[in-house]
Amino acid sequence: MRKLIIVGAGIVLLGGSLLLSRYLKNSKKLPEQKVSKVEKTVFVETVKNGEVPIVISANGNLVAKNKVDIYSEVQGVLESTGRDFRAGVSYRKGQTLLKINSQEFYASIQSQRSTLQNLIASIMPDIRLDYPNSFEKWNTYLKNFNINKTVQPLPTPSSDKEKYFVTGKNIYTTYYNIKNLEARLGKYSVRAPFNGILTETLVTNGTLVRSGQKMGEFIDTSVFELPLSVNGGFADILQKGKVVTLQNLEKTKTWRGKVSRINGKIDQTSQTVQVFIEVKGKDLREGMYLEANVPTKTATEAIEINRKLLVENKSVYVVRNNVLDLVSINPIHFNESSVVVKGLKNGTQLVSKAIAGAYVGMPVKIFSETQESTK
Repeated sequence: MRKLIIVGAGIVLLGGSLLLSRYLKNSKKLPEQKVSKVEKTVFVETVKNGEVPIVISANGNLVAKNKVDIYSEVQGVLESTGRDFRAGVSYRKGQTLLKINSQEFYASIQSQRSTLQNLIASIMPDIRLDYPNSFEKWNTYLKNFNINKTVQPLPTPSSDKEKYFVTGKNIYTTYYNIKNLEARLGKYSVRAPFNGILTETLVTNGTLVRSGQKMGEFIDTSVFELPLSVNGGFADILQKGKVVTLQNLEKTKTWRGKVSRINGKIDQTSQTVQVFIEVKGKDLREGMYLEANVPTKTATEAIEINRKLLVENKSVYVVRNNVLDLVSINPIHFNESSVVVKGLKNGTQLVSKAIAGAYVGMPVKIFSETQESTK
C-alpha cells in the first residue's frame, strides 16, 4: 500500500511539472525584431562638364641628337694627342680626338710629289719650244713646288693641244693620285665634329688600329631627342612644334621640349607612330628615362574622373535621393590614373570615392564638411 502511494505521488508530480513547463512556454513572448537600415557615408562631387585637354602620356629613353661612332679608315699605331681618349673626356669642335702614326704613309706621298715634280721638269724644254705662251705659268708652278706641302692645282692649259701633250706625259694621272693620297692622309687624324664628350672608348695609346675598327663613341650633350611611341589614332592631330612637358622617373625635375619629327609610318604590330621630342637643358644625359605629356586635342562637354570610379569601364555610381544609382558613360580617353568621360549631366552628384560592396538602390548618406566640423 505504501509503495502504491509513493508511485502515485511521483506520477502526479511528473505530470504537474510537464503542465507547468508547457504553461511557461506558451506564456513567453518573443521580442520584436527591428530591421535597421545601415547608411554608408559617401563622398560626392557635382558634375560640371567643360573643356578637358586630352594629353598623351608616354615614356622613353633620351638619345643624343648629334652622335657619331668613331671608326678608323686607315691602319696604324695610335699616338698621344695630349688629352686622354677616355669616356667622360670632353672636346671642343676641331680638337684632335685620335691620331694614328702616319710617317710611312707620309713618306710615300712625298715620293709621289717628287715624281710629279720630275715629270713637270721633264716637259719644260718642250713647253718652251712648242707652247711659249704657257711656259711662264708652268715655270712659276715648278719654282713654287714643295714636296713637303699640299700639291697646288696644275696650271690650266691654253689649248687642247697643250692639254693632250701634258696628259700624254702622265702628269694629270700622277697629280690626282697624289690628291687621293693627301685626302687619305687626313684620315690618320680624327677631329671632333662638334662640341661634345666621349661616352665609349675601345682603344688606348699604343694600340694597333685596323681599318674599319670601331674606336669609340662621341656625342653632343647640348641637345637630345626623346623617341616616343604614340597611338596611331592621334597621328593626324600631332603637329611639329607642339610644346611637351618632360619629367624624370622620380618626378622631381621638369623640362620643356617640342615635337621635332613625326614618323610617316605606323607600326603594323602595335599600331603606334614614333614621335621625336627635342629637348635641351641641364642635368640631361643620354639613356635617361623620361616621361612626356603630349597635348593632342580638347574634349568638349566632358569631365575627367578617377579610373577607380569606373564600373566595367562603361558606368559610374551617382547619388539620387540618398540612394545609389548606376549611370552609363562614354569614356573617350584613358590616362594612367584618370579617364575623360562624356554622358554625365551637369549637376549630377557623382560618387568621388569608390565604395566597397556598392549596389544599385543602396541607401547612402552624403558626407558634409559642415556637419563634420560641428562634431
